Amino acid sequence: MSLPDGHDKAIIAELQRDGRASYAAIGHAVGLSETAVRNRVKRLTDAGVMQIVAVTDPMQLGFARQAMIGIRASGALEPVAEALAALPEVDYVVITAGSYDVLAEVVCESDAHLLDLVSGRIRQIDGVRETDTLMYLKLQQQTYAWGVR
Repeated sequence: MSLPDGHDKAIIAELQRDGRASYAAIGHAVGLSETAVRNRVKRLTDAGVMQIVAVTDPMQLGFARQAMIGIRASGALEPVAEALAALPEVDYVVITAGSYDVLAEVVCESDAHLLDLVSGRIRQIDGVRETDTLMYLKLQQQTYAWGVR
């Protein structure tokens, strides 16, 4: 797929504002027909350019503990990142430059669950040398509307 054009970016921006907007409303806002918007959204989602998802508040779903885990690793980083991404509690994994080789955001039901995850599973992954658990005290802002520039 080629890079998103101006209409694609306008559609994405509308969906970032309101992911439940109808294709007709989006079409009106961006100057396209409902069918054109539907086809473009399908093409963008099929190509992996975007996802349309429900964003939840983990606390209200019974997940009392969120944390960012900084990981220092030895050897190839991709296998470590892949192993982390396979864990159901992990919702975000990036390979980084700086103090940590990999960052993983986790959502757990309790402190005991977090302890089991870090000690019992993350630290057992081949290549993981050290972990640094940064527990979230308060989620101040979470947004996915960073625009399309």
